[in-house]
Amino acid sequence: MQTGGSKKSQDLTPMNAVTPTRPKLKIRRVDLDTGRENVAVISRRSRALRPEVFRAFSRVELRTDSKELLATLLLTDDDLLVGPDELGLADPAFRRFGEPAGSYVTVNPAQQPNSLDAVRAKIQGHSLSDADIHAIIDDVAHYRYSDMEIAAFLISSASFMTSSELLALAQAMAQAGTQIKWDKPVIVDKHCIGGIPGNRTSMIVVPIVAAHGLTIPKTSSRAITSPAGTADTMEVLARVDLKVDEMKEVVAACHGCLIWGGHVNLSPADDVLISVERPLSIDTREQMVASIMSKKIAAGSTHLLIDLPVGPAAKVTTTMEALRLKKLFEFVGDHFGISIEVVMTDGRQPIGNGIGPVLEAHDVMAVLSNDGDAPRDLREKSLRLAAHLLEYDPELRGGTGYARARELLDNGAALRQMEKLIDAQGPSTCRTDLGDLTTDIAASADGIVSSINCLRLNRLARIAGAPIDKGAGIKVFKKIGDRVERGEPLYRIHSFDHAEHDLAVGAARSENGYVIQDAMSEPDGPQA
Repeated sequence: MQTGGSKKSQDLTPMNAVTPTRPKLKIRRVDLDTGRENVAVISRRSRALRPEVFRAFSRVELRTDSKELLATLLLTDDDLLVGPDELGLADPAFRRFGEPAGSYVTVNPAQQPNSLDAVRAKIQGHSLSDADIHAIIDDVAHYRYSDMEIAAFLISSASFMTSSELLALAQAMAQAGTQIKWDKPVIVDKHCIGGIPGNRTSMIVVPIVAAHGLTIPKTSSRAITSPAGTADTMEVLARVDLKVDEMKEVVAACHGCLIWGGHVNLSPADDVLISVERPLSIDTREQMVASIMSKKIAAGSTHLLIDLPVGPAAKVTTTMEALRLKKLFEFVGDHFGISIEVVMTDGRQPIGNGIGPVLEAHDVMAVLSNDGDAPRDLREKSLRLAAHLLEYDPELRGGTGYARARELLDNGAALRQMEKLIDAQGPSTCRTDLGDLTTDIAASADGIVSSINCLRLNRLARIAGAPIDKGAGIKVFKKIGDRVERGEPLYRIHSFDHAEHDLAVGAARSENGYVIQDAMSEPDGPQA
């Protein structure tokens, strides 16, 4: 259904219209972090506005002679926060508007974006055209939608989404931000669906693949609901907030990078949508695939490996569900000319020994250094994933990817490549020590570990302070199939803050996430 498409000009666009005659307010920066939301604050005793008139409007339009910005309006009785002749802008709105404090702005009730007609049509069960979806995503990317309006689009799309809508959504999100082009015929990448604690394979795969000579510009996310994203963990070792030009310089020098994707503005609408999806627990297959693929399209990937963990507490719980997701990735990849390979992996338990940025970084460097105490599961999974990517090299004989990956890890080439990446990206500026408040969580019975709840351990690590405190988290001692005795430590909680530590310990003692069976009925060992 085509619902019309012309939209209001973007937030920060030159305006040809005559400046409104409404009295102006003086901009004041208000020290409020409102996330991605543009928020404006006026005094209930405003001399230039009648606040009671604006109560009927959830959004207002701010204008100078050259710019406009849509914002959510709040009223205050505190003249110390915003005076009667002022307009307060919370930090995100102040930054996006780009006008200095003390300059003057007019405030008018905002018209709704035209693309909301398409959202209403979707709610009523209609399919949307490519133009409709592009209009919606453009407005989302420019912060013209409230959270309620974004939620309406997400929920209506979660009810049903056609194949053409999925393709249009992926393309619209990719085109809304930076699009990177490379001068190499093969650009490899990998992505994990997530949800598995400690699964920091990218930080081992990238240096292996880059040491071989394939180009792998890896952009990664920060944690949203997990205790660490790849960008959070890499930040323990090196700077990750590179700009596009800096990213290209690192890739030219090192054949790869490990950086935060948010700073290079890949698929910015996706970051906005995700921030609303998470609290609502909306995570449909179509939206997940559009989210991931939009960033890979924008990043210029030609060959993509998807790590799809399957397990009772993973994002994907059954093999049948994983197969449906695999087909969806392949469908979108074929449409955009990206070679897709999906690998289903064991998602029943953490990978590695650490959960949280510093602990995970320790695991990564132990594997790259061929330390005898390095977690074997993280090493082996990383080698297998790297092998798949190395097979994309036309000069490498088929079936030799694993042997080549192991050679590069064992002979120190991967470690040297990681050190080169760290030097090229620049030194870390964050705190990298391990939390000094520690408590061991012990087994309540003798037996064999039969299952581990990944979601529970993720939640406990976040309660302990990760990823805000990079040295907070969980050190895992026991995995599925391990024998334990009553009182023996299953894992150790690390924190810096006493209140967070006490909360995490209390929650772990209430439900530690482990199931221990009697030793007479041994569970199967971890899947390959």
